[in-house]
Amino acid sequence: MKLNRKKLILLLLTILFLTCPSFTFANNNKEPNLVSKAAILMDNKTGKILYSKNEKEKMYPASTTKIVTAIITLENCNLDEVVTVSYDTVMSIPDGYSSASLQIEEQLTVEQLLQLLLVHSANDAANALAEYVGGSVESFVSMMNTKVNELGLTHTHFTNAFGMHDDNHYTTAQDLVMIMKYCIQNENFRKLAGSASCAIPATNKYGTRKYNSTNELIIPNNTNYYPYLTSGKTGYTSQAGDCLVSCSYKDNLELLCVILGGKNINGNSTRFSETKSLYQYGYNNYSIRTLLKANDVVTQIEVPQGTKATKNLDLLANSDIKTLLENTVSKDELRFEINLKQEIKAPIEQGDNLGHVSYFIDGTEHTTDLLASHSVEKSKLWYFILEIGFGILIIALTLKIFFDRKKKLSLL
Repeated sequence: MKLNRKKLILLLLTILFLTCPSFTFANNNKEPNLVSKAAILMDNKTGKILYSKNEKEKMYPASTTKIVTAIITLENCNLDEVVTVSYDTVMSIPDGYSSASLQIEEQLTVEQLLQLLLVHSANDAANALAEYVGGSVESFVSMMNTKVNELGLTHTHFTNAFGMHDDNHYTTAQDLVMIMKYCIQNENFRKLAGSASCAIPATNKYGTRKYNSTNELIIPNNTNYYPYLTSGKTGYTSQAGDCLVSCSYKDNLELLCVILGGKNINGNSTRFSETKSLYQYGYNNYSIRTLLKANDVVTQIEVPQGTKATKNLDLLANSDIKTLLENTVSKDELRFEINLKQEIKAPIEQGDNLGHVSYFIDGTEHTTDLLASHSVEKSKLWYFILEIGFGILIIALTLKIFFDRKKKLSLL
């Protein structure tokens, strides 16, 4: 029996699929199965958690600590302030921890030290900034713990400014994503943490320094490059594993991701591959959806005492209502309520606020006012009816008075 070409190709593909376990089709909509110990993916605008794994488990942050060092520095200094490196800064970095080879009495600006901190992950830069801002490293660490307490994060504690391992230096993926959410509100932080490289000009003690970012996702032409990443900070100690906290923007959706306790597999860190997997999962399954547009007709009412031509009134949405939704969710499935003011009657001016409409999604209320689409004039018929009624009342009272007097006269 002869097989035509199409049937032969179909037969070969079927055999290949059934006999090769590794022959699978990628499904970017499927929730990732991560090797890293803890992770979280969150929408920045709504705070909605799109993925989590051991997000409340106590973990070591390693050099992701430096995002807190950076934000406290930015909130307390100008970028052009000059810092003089101390003896303690240079001598306090343990062997095996990265540095920028800062020299005693070397002078650099705050901005230059922040570049070394966030791009090269220089631990001596962290201590130099800590001493300058806090007066001492110890005082600065106290400022770090005060900051996380102010943010309401109760499962984070720091003992140093750069992430050196200490059993009492810990966080969680959930706390760390909230710290990143806070940090990216600062535009200087975004810029510095989003730099693929830095070049520090020669100082009074050292020549030019040039470094690429430790975050491979942000370096163009790197095999791990992810074009939508906007900022991030890596971390590693043997106890913490591979760590990465980052931010990504695509299709009007800004996501935050934390990977803690990652591994190095065949020369590739899971902090990079799994961060990309989580972002792809988020963008493939969620999007910002418009539930209402400004000036959309939400409902129509009939206004009491309005003229026949104007009493039927459209109520318009005052502003857009947009929110994050799973792509599989239909707007028709969402619960909403319309609440109107108690006393609505003519006359009404165009644009008057007559109530509001609310959508309830994941425990959050999304609301916009309802505005009158046109003016509603008061019907003259009501005036006519009132005038007739008033006239009848006057006549009735007059007649009553007349007959009462007549009755009294007849009794005399």
